[in-house]
Amino acid sequence: MPTFNYKVKTPDGRVIDGQIEAESEAALDHKMKQQKMTIIAVTRQGGLVSIFNLGPKVKTQQIAIFSRQFSTMITAGLPVLQALTILCDQQEDKIFKNVLVKIRDDIGGGSNLSDAMTKFPSVFNTLYCNMIKAGELSGSLDQILDRLSTYLEKAEALQSKIKGAMTYPMTILVIATIIVIILMVKVVPSFKAVFQSFGGELPPMTQFLLNASAFEQKFAGLEVGAMILLGFAFNVIRRTDNGGMFIDKYMLKVPVFGMLIKKQTVARFARTLGTLLKSGVGILDALDTVARSSGNRIVEKALLDTRAAVREGQSLTEPMRATGLFPTMVIQMVAVGEETGKLDEMLLRMSDFYDAEVDTAVDSIMSMIEPLIMAFLGVVIGFLVIAMFLPMFSMGEMVK
Repeated sequence: MPTFNYKVKTPDGRVIDGQIEAESEAALDHKMKQQKMTIIAVTRQGGLVSIFNLGPKVKTQQIAIFSRQFSTMITAGLPVLQALTILCDQQEDKIFKNVLVKIRDDIGGGSNLSDAMTKFPSVFNTLYCNMIKAGELSGSLDQILDRLSTYLEKAEALQSKIKGAMTYPMTILVIATIIVIILMVKVVPSFKAVFQSFGGELPPMTQFLLNASAFEQKFAGLEVGAMILLGFAFNVIRRTDNGGMFIDKYMLKVPVFGMLIKKQTVARFARTLGTLLKSGVGILDALDTVARSSGNRIVEKALLDTRAAVREGQSLTEPMRATGLFPTMVIQMVAVGEETGKLDEMLLRMSDFYDAEVDTAVDSIMSMIEPLIMAFLGVVIGFLVIAMFLPMFSMGEMVK
């Protein structure tokens, strides 16, 4: 989603500027009008900033700790400005400290906390800012900050599990590939002269290994460069609208991992929507925020379609069923939540259930992948060893 730099005039006459993610300038204009702000200037970011989402980066765990500490200070009766001053002084991360100092200065100049945080979308996303705004309007900022901290901690734990399940096999395969390339380029060539001194015809496995070694000596550098280039191209393509849609659609269909991603998506949807509704955010704004933070363009489009249907007067259940992305149990639980008026509680219960489902899925995948990886490595290493020693066995037979 593109990032825009904006300068707007607030209802009380102040001029503020910042950055925000939006689908288009029209969407940004609509959002600002909802907040009763007048746009003075808007520019879309481009180049590397747009492609790689550059900007101040802060770990989710740091934001969660900040939220918890902020909540404690507000509960203790400290004013927002004084609490922020204390948090700025004790913050060790320089990037996060600079962000907090700018937010504190904006508040000192008369800005709202949510408006000040909106200027740093790479640190405080739309969900965070919307919940802070709801807390300011309802007078329950301390409770909102506490919920945000809990939400961020659980979301980070879930994300870490998914990354662990997907990173482990990729790491092993990359290391194995590097080791094989080193053997082919450095070790196998040292046996070539010995093999040639035997005379006669080499076994097919050994000849194949020597041919592969000769190829790797010539093109190993190009292969590494090609892999780096492919990684770069993948990152660029995924940040485009069409490329991102194609990749996200494929990711949901990948064997084994696709199922894991779907469960993670449902858990994130339920926790995010439940947290927003419980914090007093309206259903339409909540669905918009959930869609933007889904992390998958297919899911984002489905949720935006659902939001459009709800805006037209439909219940949440039927549009969700029409997307085909949500399990029947989720749709039924949402229907019960709507009927009983406890949709937020039902969603949070579902998120806990699917968190446990992700745990089980990760354990199952890891128990399946580990023996497959060991078998693969055994075959590769076994082939290399046998191919290198077969000529020596043949030489022994010739001596006999």
